[in-house]
Amino acid sequence: MGKHQLEAIALLCSLLAVPALAASEAPRPRGVGPEFAKFYKSPDTFTCISNPSLTLPLAALNDDYCDCPDGSDEPGTAACSHISPLSPPSPPTNPNPAARFNETLALPGFYCKNKGHLPLYVPFSSVNDGVCDYELCCDGSDEWAGVGGVKCEDRCAAIGKAWRKQDAERQKSLGAANKRRRELVEAAARLRREVEDRIATLGAQIQGQEVKVASLEAELAGVERSERGRVVKGPGKGGKVAVLASLAKGRIGELVESLGRVRGERERARERVRELEQILATFKEERNPNFNDEGVKRAVKAWEDYAARDKGPDSDPALDRDLDEILKSDAENGLNWEEFESTEESDVEVLYKFEEYLPKPLRDWVDQKLRDLRVTLIENGVLAAPHSDSGDSKAVQDARQQLESAKKDLENDRKELTSHQEDLQKEYGPDNIFRALKDQCIDKDSGEYTYSFCWLGQTTQKSKKGGGHTNMGNFVRIEKVTVDEDLPPDGKGLGSGERYSLVYENGQHCWNGPNRSTRLILACAEKDEIWKIVEQEKCVYRMEVGTPAVCESAAASGKAPAAKDEL
Repeated sequence: MGKHQLEAIALLCSLLAVPALAASEAPRPRGVGPEFAKFYKSPDTFTCISNPSLTLPLAALNDDYCDCPDGSDEPGTAACSHISPLSPPSPPTNPNPAARFNETLALPGFYCKNKGHLPLYVPFSSVNDGVCDYELCCDGSDEWAGVGGVKCEDRCAAIGKAWRKQDAERQKSLGAANKRRRELVEAAARLRREVEDRIATLGAQIQGQEVKVASLEAELAGVERSERGRVVKGPGKGGKVAVLASLAKGRIGELVESLGRVRGERERARERVRELEQILATFKEERNPNFNDEGVKRAVKAWEDYAARDKGPDSDPALDRDLDEILKSDAENGLNWEEFESTEESDVEVLYKFEEYLPKPLRDWVDQKLRDLRVTLIENGVLAAPHSDSGDSKAVQDARQQLESAKKDLENDRKELTSHQEDLQKEYGPDNIFRALKDQCIDKDSGEYTYSFCWLGQTTQKSKKGGGHTNMGNFVRIEKVTVDEDLPPDGKGLGSGERYSLVYENGQHCWNGPNRSTRLILACAEKDEIWKIVEQEKCVYRMEVGTPAVCESAAASGKAPAAKDEL
């Protein structure tokens, strides 16, 4: 039995003893606890507790002979120890204390008053066995007969003082854990309200988006009607062609200017090439052939190869004449922009006659520029894009794009709304507390591996020798399990009772085995930490985890929180 369990027994016994101590009553027989005193009040006879048909004289009590089948006539001796449990008893939780230990045993053991500490029961087999059982009977009363000359001194004052100090630390730790839990509950409630508020916001937002989509659908239909036949109907004087002619005039002016600048740069480059060629030719002729320099020889050889190549004519007279014509002024070329800028003809008619107005020398050169003009027409909504399957104008394409964008926003809002609504239906443990911990991760070094789990996320294993993480399971559900384990001396364990469990499944496949899975079993602790990791079977893991999230287990039922053994 663990130390904390013994303390719990003592606490229970002391609580049960309070009513009896408060009232004045006859002394109880040796070894009888206050909760069993009522069975020993008769002044003349004693009735076996579990066998009321058997009545004994008072002289048969504690006479070192087992008369009652349930051993109740020997509460202060070891005479009935053959029907006692072999290990120290646990606190009686059944209304009939005997039912906890043995179907025929009525008493939990020999009662030690332990004044100055906590009253406890010791097994009957420990009574007068010549051993001082200070863990259970710090007052030494279980060795009242002094067998073998053994006399156990009363150490309850010192033991009780040490226990109370430890208990104060436990209570302090429990208080901090409960405070942390309340903070988590408040955070979880706030996060839930945020989800609920977001749902309300999305509901209103979706209604607005639906109205917007309907409006844009109507707007697109209107634009399609207004744009239909727009290319074959000009507005008359001052229409789009007049505007485009003005744009083309400026654009062509810029291109002519750039062409003149490029032509000048070409002439200067030609002059530099001729000058460099002359320098190299002079170098070849005047060099000393007897000077044996490999670098010079390679340079001369390269020049000879270059000079031997056919570089074609230095210039094309016909091309130069065309450039001369292009670089003439608009008036010299016979181009009257005012005719286009003030035309009263239909835009479309002028558009299709546009090339006829250009001087002959410019037609080939302007062909490429007309392609640029077509881009301008498309961008201004006059012509449809060449790769558009629908043949829609830019105005129609813009309206359709706005509609599609609004529909996409509406769909995203609907998906987010569904996600939040599903989130409210998920199980997040008592008081939704795991909502506040979701995706927070805890690590623990354990030998050659580092283990990690994320609340409602994933459990992983990573070798310290390198390599990637091994997925040990993904969170699937919350369960409750019943455990019955002794607590270690440091109190970092599960103890006994019902515990919350987080189940992680469908992890990385285990070679020659199943997919990895992990079960987290939670117990109350001041902070989140992994206590123990066990591979129960091939690639099936169990983690024991301490967390303040599962403290105050009685809070949900409205009961006062009870002290936790593990703290």
